[in-house]
Amino acid sequence: MDFGVVLQTNPPASRTVHLAKLAEQYGFSTAWTFDSHLLWQEPYVIYSKILSETHRIKVGPFVTNPATRDWTVTASIFATLNEMYGNRTICGIGRGDSAVRVTNGKPVTMAELRESIHVIRELANSRSVEYKGSQLQFPWSKGSELEVWVAAYGPMALKLTGEVGDGFILQLADVDIAKWMIKTVRDAAEAAGRDPMSIKFCVAAPMYIGDDLEHMRDQCRWFGGMVGNHVADIVAKYGMHGDVPEALTDYIKGREGYDYNEHGRAGNTHTSFVPDEIVDRFCILGTAEEHIEKLKQLAELGVDQFAGYLQHDNKEETLRVYGETVIPALSEHITAKA
Repeated sequence: MDFGVVLQTNPPASRTVHLAKLAEQYGFSTAWTFDSHLLWQEPYVIYSKILSETHRIKVGPFVTNPATRDWTVTASIFATLNEMYGNRTICGIGRGDSAVRVTNGKPVTMAELRESIHVIRELANSRSVEYKGSQLQFPWSKGSELEVWVAAYGPMALKLTGEVGDGFILQLADVDIAKWMIKTVRDAAEAAGRDPMSIKFCVAAPMYIGDDLEHMRDQCRWFGGMVGNHVADIVAKYGMHGDVPEALTDYIKGREGYDYNEHGRAGNTHTSFVPDEIVDRFCILGTAEEHIEKLKQLAELGVDQFAGYLQHDNKEETLRVYGETVIPALSEHITAKA
């Protein structure tokens, strides 16, 4: 299993750079960040600094969207970073949440998401693409490589992911839900004539190393609220008992609203509806051994990467324990002498 870390670009930017550098030192392959230009600092500027001060770690948004950024500009940023730092970028993308809702916008349609993935991927891979009636290509870009991973929950988004995504991002670590969603994506890929095993699967959730369960729950309860935003959209479209597992939809019955000013923050004031059971199921909390046990279950389902959110008060220690204990336990062991 591969490992990523998910950071918020809260000021100072040097703090985000520091955590990304620390993640690389402890064996993480990817430094993802939120992408919401009003709530936090501009991530693409920070990526350049991270890449200039690291050696191998990749960077990318978790996740960007096609509504707030022109697709050709997004592709140009990735292609430029790749030229400067040697193909060390990755693009997570979805229909849009905080970045569009804070500006009173709406998530894009599935058709727009599908087209944006195609345009961004082609241009950022130094290829030509048709866009708004013109055939476009970056004349300065050669050999750029970019994978586009799609964040999804609902049936239509999962189907689209299987049809066009290089990877699938699932933002929760519930083993049963992950099993259903991975199968749904793979079935869609096979129906579209793709190799279902060619799609990479990323499960993302808060990771907290500690032994005070109540404190860890309180630090990570925000995540159930964030996921609840997406679930509420699904319920509005499909109902409480539609095609999505009830384990995902039932818990939002007590949801009354959401304040994006506290989006992704530990201790926020609008996620009291999230029960302890959901925090435990959606996140990975506890000792290193408890993390390893759950991660092994996810790996058996075919999860290629676990991306751990660090929006809590134990960032450095969690990274250290992952680097020294958790990541080695999930890595292939090679002996110097057989």
